[in-house]
Amino acid sequence: MIDAPVPLNRNLASVKGSATYRIMDKVAERKAQGKPIISLSAGEPDFPTPRHICAAAMMAIQDGHTRYTQVAGLRELRQAVALKFRNENALEVSWQETLISSGGKQVIYNALAATLNDGDEVIIPAPYWVSYPEMVQLCGGKPVTVNCENDTGFKLTSGALEAAITEKTRWIILNSPSNPTGAVYSEAELKALGDVLLRYPQVLILSDDIYEHLIFDNAKFSTLAAVVPALKYRTLTMNGVSKAWAMTGWRIGFCAGPLWLINAMEKLQGQQTSGASSISQHAALAALTGPKDFLATSREAFTTRRDLMIRMVNSAPGLFCTMPQGAFYAFANCSALIGKTSAGGALLNSDEDVATALLNEKGVSVVHGSAFGLALYIRIAYAIDEASLEKACQLIIDFCTEVI
Repeated sequence: MIDAPVPLNRNLASVKGSATYRIMDKVAERKAQGKPIISLSAGEPDFPTPRHICAAAMMAIQDGHTRYTQVAGLRELRQAVALKFRNENALEVSWQETLISSGGKQVIYNALAATLNDGDEVIIPAPYWVSYPEMVQLCGGKPVTVNCENDTGFKLTSGALEAAITEKTRWIILNSPSNPTGAVYSEAELKALGDVLLRYPQVLILSDDIYEHLIFDNAKFSTLAAVVPALKYRTLTMNGVSKAWAMTGWRIGFCAGPLWLINAMEKLQGQQTSGASSISQHAALAALTGPKDFLATSREAFTTRRDLMIRMVNSAPGLFCTMPQGAFYAFANCSALIGKTSAGGALLNSDEDVATALLNEKGVSVVHGSAFGLALYIRIAYAIDEASLEKACQLIIDFCTEVI
């Protein structure tokens, strides 16, 4: 590696690369070598984008919608986003209070970059999506992680929240349904958190609802700004088309929030990437305004896969996994494997060792829980076809059975 001839940004020095993308690189390398691999590490649906959405994108090209859009997004799409929030989430927002970005990740980064100053603290319940703390650090803030173990359903309690708030706290990030656990906050649980936050007016709330439509067992989806309307003026509600509509590569995220924050984020985006892809925005418009039958179909498929995966993983010696209520991830405890040796001779001293040995010896990729801020777990994504999932789970059972 060649050293940089000049010092890099000091915030970048403390930032880790994405663990999930590193594992995806390993999967790609193994495939390139012709080795068998089943990936349970990627956070994206395996379904094709619905045809009417693809058709809308092709029509946009044919109609010449291939030029710059407004920085904050096409007005028609922003109006559709506002309508979605009103109809589906009981959030009374105007289209001016929305923003379209190049993926949900950019929404979150824009919000943090527009508001954080050096030393500002951001409360992040752990386990968390791998990018939250890294983005906070890139923006000069300090991530304050609060461990949320299995005994609380991997969810933040009001007491733990209150204990974590200081005079430096500027944000709390909530993700429901959760990546990596699939945990879903109930309306009562959000109300309890909201009651705490009402006492701390300096704290902004980022509600990451990207897995909203992937919720199972007739559970009800709730979002904080609707549960506690008094918090609306300092809550940014983020969503997008990536997960629900199998549009990860289209890179469209959107949000609704107070106008002062939306304006600040738009200013930042205008000097960063400008507007999102015009073609993708037209596709997202078709997703939000077109038929919704795909959502029920994919949810049914994920429910079947979840039940299969949980049944098989819980039959593997040394693994235990609670039933996730949403998203397409399970967070399996592997603590009983720690300190043992795999059939291939690997010492399993950490959850990362377990994930690495499983990849090397059985060709199944998962992500170690410590990458998400909570060790002794592995994240299993069940966003693959049922036959491949069953085969992968059997390989996991074989791996665990062979551990000495």
